[in-house]
Amino acid sequence: MHPYVGTCANDRREMMEYLGISSVEEILSPIPQSVRLKGGLDLPPAGSELSVRRELGGMADRNWDASRYVSFLGGGAYDHYVPSAIDHLALRSEFYTAYTPYQAEASQGTLMAIFEFQSLLCELLALDVANASLYDGGSAVAEAALLGLRAKAGAVVTAGLHPRYARVLRTYCASLGEIRPAAAAGGLTDTRALAASLAGASTVIVQSPNFFGLVEPVAEIARAAKAAGAMVVAVVDPTTLGVLAPPGEWGADIAVGEAQGLGIEVSYGGPYLGFLGAKREHVRRLPGRIAGVTTGRKGERGFVLTLQTREQHIRREKATSNICTNQGLLMLRATIHMALLGKDGIVEVGRQCLAKSRYAAARAAKVPGYKLRHGGPFVKEFVLDCPAPAAAVIASAAQRGILAGIDLGRFDPALSRSMLVAVTEKRTREEIDSWAAALAEVTP
Repeated sequence: MHPYVGTCANDRREMMEYLGISSVEEILSPIPQSVRLKGGLDLPPAGSELSVRRELGGMADRNWDASRYVSFLGGGAYDHYVPSAIDHLALRSEFYTAYTPYQAEASQGTLMAIFEFQSLLCELLALDVANASLYDGGSAVAEAALLGLRAKAGAVVTAGLHPRYARVLRTYCASLGEIRPAAAAGGLTDTRALAASLAGASTVIVQSPNFFGLVEPVAEIARAAKAAGAMVVAVVDPTTLGVLAPPGEWGADIAVGEAQGLGIEVSYGGPYLGFLGAKREHVRRLPGRIAGVTTGRKGERGFVLTLQTREQHIRREKATSNICTNQGLLMLRATIHMALLGKDGIVEVGRQCLAKSRYAAARAAKVPGYKLRHGGPFVKEFVLDCPAPAAAVIASAAQRGILAGIDLGRFDPALSRSMLVAVTEKRTREEIDSWAAALAEVTP
């Protein structure tokens, strides 16, 4: 808590004289009485700095501290390990005060970081180009869909797309064409029925691993989409690409997703970091910015904003996106994280998530009343059917300091007895065993 020094009566009088007013009420006069607070604030009498700090500190101590809990939460935000080097580098003032390059070429360090981020993403996704990041995974999905929907031909979305991403998609693209779901079976896309739903579609959006953690038959989906003349948008988790084929290898035209798992704390719900990579032919229609490298007149290496598609930088009628800025500081964190991990580290994170999630699923399946909902291959996440409402299981586990999973009834009432469980590289065998023991306390 930082000390606060308020204003005295003389300070307020001097400010009002400077503004040419006689009372604070004159400042508030444009605000209608109907929306003003009635009766004033119910606050205790003014206290000393010491007493106020003590009072507010006591309130802060009552806050729920998620770091005290063992987390099996997922659904788009994951408890991955964040190396301490990330804070030490990303919070340096050279980056911290210049993360949005409005006078771009004056911020060579920031532009270099963006260029490195793009380069690392291209390698991770096996695609040609990447932009300087987006707001979050949901807006990245919608921005990618816009590239294929401008002809108003419609899009097909696999059933495993994150429900929140699907809502953002429908909001963004409501006037640009029909958004229709693909048939599903057992939590996965029904590839036998897919071809019939592709008629007239310009875009197919597939998430893998999908919202339930299942690995989709992406190569088959891509082949069907190409046969129908549709563009393929892949929604991927970058932390799984050490064990899964990158989207550029199985036929995706564009790949998007959420990069929170790359060096960004969960932070009580945000902010997050969206990313977007694509084949070269889409480069001039990508949203946001793309940084490039060039050579100056004296042969020195320099970084520039090569392409900028937002209306602030170019004629409004030529803008392809209203995306406002890149998530500069979060992009920097992801860049440092990917560089620290390297190729071997990305693979190791994926392997640990795969092995530990499989161990957790096997342990849960042995607890009476619990069973895996789906039989397909999964990475990092899986759905567990419970003998009681998932909300009750979660509340019971929380009493033991364990965040057991996400109640899927929040997204679909028919799944109120199902729980989405995520297991990252941070979870130990002992923690997973304790989680399974907590499940056993809620029986049929």
